[in-house]
Amino acid sequence: MELDPVFKALADPTRRALLDLLRDREGQTLFELHTRLSQIDGNTLTRQGLSRHLAILERAGLIRTNFEWKSKHHYLQSAPLERLTRIWLSRFLTSQQQQENTPA
Repeated sequence: MELDPVFKALADPTRRALLDLLRDREGQTLFELHTRLSQIDGNTLTRQGLSRHLAILERAGLIRTNFEWKSKHHYLQSAPLERLTRIWLSRFLTSQQQQENTPA
């Protein structure tokens, strides 16, 4: 899995807020996410704009969608975040820990 789409998806505060909303309650529809997002920070994003953000998150593998009856529900996928942490961020964490454990 390529990490660049994950970084791109995480670069936007609206997309990070959407991930937080899905972490708190999975299986939300576009309408539910739009309503909750506007309640949290007064976001005036259109539903079409929100759909674009969700598409970027889905392409990055951070969410998956499932059609249930007539509604499209969104679910958080943590695997790309775990991979990002394991492959890329862990190098910096390990380096920082080594520096802290080195006597001055």
